[in-house]
Amino acid sequence: MRAERPCPTAATGRLAVGMLLLFLWAAPAPAAPSWDALTPEEQRLLAPLAERWDTLPEARRERLLAGARQWLRLGPEERALMRERLQRWKALPPERRRALRRRLERYLALPPEQRARLRERYRWFRALPPERREALRERWRRLPPERRRTLRRRWESAPPRHRPPAAPRPGPRRGR
Repeated sequence: MRAERPCPTAATGRLAVGMLLLFLWAAPAPAAPSWDALTPEEQRLLAPLAERWDTLPEARRERLLAGARQWLRLGPEERALMRERLQRWKALPPERRRALRRRLERYLALPPEQRARLRERYRWFRALPPERREALRERWRRLPPERRRTLRRRWESAPPRHRPPAAPRPGPRRGR
C-alpha cells in the first residue's frame, strides 16, 4: 500500500495564502486621501492648504481632514460657538495659550477615572452660584503654593468616588 503524499498544488496554495496574509498584515495602513480624493465640501474648508496638501505629513493630513469632517457635521449654532471660541483663543497672549496647552496635555495624560472625577468636579463647580465660585477661587489663591500642591496630590491619589460630590454649603465655612 502506498502512502498518500499531499498534493503539491494544495501546499503551494496554502503557502501563497500564508504569504498574502503576511503581506496584508505587514502592509502600511492606507494613506490619508490625496487632494483630489477629498469631497468638494472638504476641499472648500481646506482650500488654504490646497497647494501643499499632498506634501503635508500623513498624520497632519489625517488630523486636518478629521477636523474638517467634524466641522461639517456641526449645526449653524455650534459653528457660531466654535468661531467665537476660536476668536477668544486667538486673542489670548502666546504664554497663556502655551500654559493652556500644557494643562490639556497633563489632563489627557491622566487615567480615565481621574479625568472623569475632574469633569465631575468641574460640573459641580459650574453649578455653584457665581459669588460662591469666586469665593472658592479667592480662597485657593490665598493658599501657599506648598499647601496647594499637597491638596492636589491628596486629591489625585484618593480613590475614585462612585457618587456625586456633596451639595455645596450655602455660605462660607465656619470654625477654621
